[in-house]
Amino acid sequence: MINFTVFRNWLHKHLSISLRNQCICTWYLIFLMSSVRKHTLEEAAKFSGKNKSQFSKFLKNNSDVAVRNLGSLSKKQAKQFAKIRKTLAEGKLPWKTAIIIDSTIQNRSSVHPSNAKKFNHGKGFVIGHQWTNIVLVINDGVIPLTPIPFYSKNYCKKNKLTYQTENDRIVEYIEKLDLKEYIGRHNPHEIVVLADGGYDVKKIEKAIVKKKWKFIIALNKTRNVKSEREYSTTNKTEGWTQVADFFKRHRWAKWQTIRLKTKSGKRKRMEFRIRQIIGYLGKVGKVQLICSEFKKRSDGRRKYLACNDLRVKARLIIIGYRLRWLIEIFHKQVKMFLGFEDVATKHFESVMSHVYWVYCVYILLNFSPPGIPDQIKSLAEKQRIVGDIVASKETNRVIQLLTQFKGYQRYKKQLQRSLMVV
Repeated sequence: MINFTVFRNWLHKHLSISLRNQCICTWYLIFLMSSVRKHTLEEAAKFSGKNKSQFSKFLKNNSDVAVRNLGSLSKKQAKQFAKIRKTLAEGKLPWKTAIIIDSTIQNRSSVHPSNAKKFNHGKGFVIGHQWTNIVLVINDGVIPLTPIPFYSKNYCKKNKLTYQTENDRIVEYIEKLDLKEYIGRHNPHEIVVLADGGYDVKKIEKAIVKKKWKFIIALNKTRNVKSEREYSTTNKTEGWTQVADFFKRHRWAKWQTIRLKTKSGKRKRMEFRIRQIIGYLGKVGKVQLICSEFKKRSDGRRKYLACNDLRVKARLIIIGYRLRWLIEIFHKQVKMFLGFEDVATKHFESVMSHVYWVYCVYILLNFSPPGIPDQIKSLAEKQRIVGDIVASKETNRVIQLLTQFKGYQRYKKQLQRSLMVV
């Protein structure tokens, strides 16, 4: 078990914080790293012995510090991984880096907190804040970048901000994202962007193509497409067919069966059947169109995919799209273990700071902290070790006191004073 001071100094080494905020910030991060029932400000105060108002003021007034540190940590970890950058999915795919885009809702109990809004997130309306997460996948490790918060129209009006839709903000984010700062010099064709049907938007796909990246995106059933022959023989504004009807009309494309390994210990395999046609997406360009479904299910649910990398086989497109599940695991981990949804502050500036620090902690826990062996991958186990390090702080203080001159008498007096207070 390492000394608490060593662990604290390791945190200071990886963070850029002013001396005035260093103590309270360090305690907040160690609190998020520890396993507690809820990561609220009240619990942070009990955990550290500090006042709740200190954490509240720190979060409200230092969101820019949190953003800066998150950007710095994600670049450090990406550069570390990029030194031995391998192709994705244990060498099965031709791409070396994946960018996954997905959103998640940070639940709140009411719409009264700043910027809280009702969202239709697939299973009815949910009250809270929406975050669009952008993560890098290098060597199958997940590195969160600075997320995109959704600003409601009322929040923009009160804070004199220009309202933008989620899709507009994603396009702006892609255009400004410079991967050289994360992985150094690279071939843009080694980058693939993964997204579900919620981001099947022409301007997002065009922004990806403009960066010379590849994409694998799930298509909405109503997305208009054309085959190569139709594209060359018809007017550009005519002959477009919804992708679901497109595959019904082109039954000449034969079904292929592919088998993929799962990560379960029972050596199970997943069986899909797929159909592949080279076609066009409107205003985007030439792509591979894939229709896939589970072979053994008879529910009729099909997934339609588009990939603008014409070199790869359909099997690799399916394997690549399955990597998108890594961001769902990321969402689950930050919510279950790091208190992503536990914040209960009124001001959205505090909520943003909390989320950025949660992502910082996620990176730090995967950054080989001192005292945590590299072979430990579970966040729960890492949090338990951090908790033991914090618990050893008082033990180490007592041992140090007892080894000093007349330490026994001084420690006895401290215990007597504590008993009198109780």
